[in-house]
Amino acid sequence: MQTPPVKEGPRMNEDIRVPRVLLIDQHGEKQGVMPTSAAIEAAEEAGLDLVEIVPNADPPVCKILDYGKFKFQEQKKKNEARKKQKVVELKEIKLRPNIDVHDYEVKARSMHRFFEEGDKVKITLRFRGRELAHPELGMKLLQKVKADFEPVAKVEYEPRMEGRQMIMILAPR
Repeated sequence: MQTPPVKEGPRMNEDIRVPRVLLIDQHGEKQGVMPTSAAIEAAEEAGLDLVEIVPNADPPVCKILDYGKFKFQEQKKKNEARKKQKVVELKEIKLRPNIDVHDYEVKARSMHRFFEEGDKVKITLRFRGRELAHPELGMKLLQKVKADFEPVAKVEYEPRMEGRQMIMILAPR
């Protein structure tokens, strides 16, 4: 035996199966507690739908409104909320242990821009050849980065070696 499909959204009109409801009319005025059948009749007289707004209340709160318009407004609210949210990206900056001062400053400007945009920054310090014999130079450089960005960013992932590279992640404050 197949179960009936479950409807999305609030129950309306004949789907409301509780004996009594608290009715709010189309003008937003509270009409009081009444039998569900009377509330449905009032909605039909107004040419609108009876929609269950607060199903968990005792008795449930129902409102007389145009269901199509209600759904449209809800969809608009969801779209507005989605527009306002910011997706945090992870930007990567690659450094070498013996980076020159000017090159470091250029990378630092990029990192400042990333933090202003609200993105996280992954700093990858790659060691090549004999540089691997001196990981303390890399650690010193990452500590300098950490100190330079202390006011604008917090360390989310402390510097540590992963194979031939040292990684640290900073997030905006």
